[in-house]
Amino acid sequence: MQEPHLAWKPVEPPSRAPLQGERVLLRPVEAAVDAEPFFAATHPPAAEESIWRYMFDGPYGSADEMRQAMEGVEAVDDPLFFTILPGDGERPLGRAAYMRIEPGHGVIEIGGILFAPELQRTTGATEAIYLTIRHAFDLGYRRVEWKCDANNEASRRAAERFGFTYEGTFRQHMMIKGRNRDTAWFAITDEEWPQIRAGFEAWLAPENFDAQGRQMRRLEECRG
Repeated sequence: MQEPHLAWKPVEPPSRAPLQGERVLLRPVEAAVDAEPFFAATHPPAAEESIWRYMFDGPYGSADEMRQAMEGVEAVDDPLFFTILPGDGERPLGRAAYMRIEPGHGVIEIGGILFAPELQRTTGATEAIYLTIRHAFDLGYRRVEWKCDANNEASRRAAERFGFTYEGTFRQHMMIKGRNRDTAWFAITDEEWPQIRAGFEAWLAPENFDAQGRQMRRLEECRG
């Protein structure tokens, strides 16, 4: 009997092609276009500065400062940052990145995730994560990772809601903004993905929402 993955071949890194969903569009960062509206959506008074607590960067002192930071990652392939725009495609309300990309091993991480309050806890936010995970597995990756500060309870809950499995905590893994970070590791493997993908698709289906847009079944329930 053939061992699992014996026939697997190295894959390509993700490209800069946009990821289009029903509710959101993910496209590569465009600093000149994104900085000002994204700054407005993720800084007071639209958002509390606390949403930046566990980020490697931010909060920023001005839209121009954010633009300069965005310019620094705009042409970088790892991390490869995408801006998340709602269905109207007009205002950036989130970001996410592929990072620690290892095509030779088929391993990729989704990180740098930041949702403006307007995007948080919306169907579009869940779809954005689904699109990034799906694209990675469609490219042939064997493992998609999610890492966060072990104290970031919201990120840990989100990882488990999306179907990631907790694998352990790396103690004293990093220093971020002058603080120690213990890092919690989560992952989805390609063997687990078909069931998790079916759950996402069942949850995102129009029939899972009532006339007021409220979910009929939770994402965890849709995975069975």
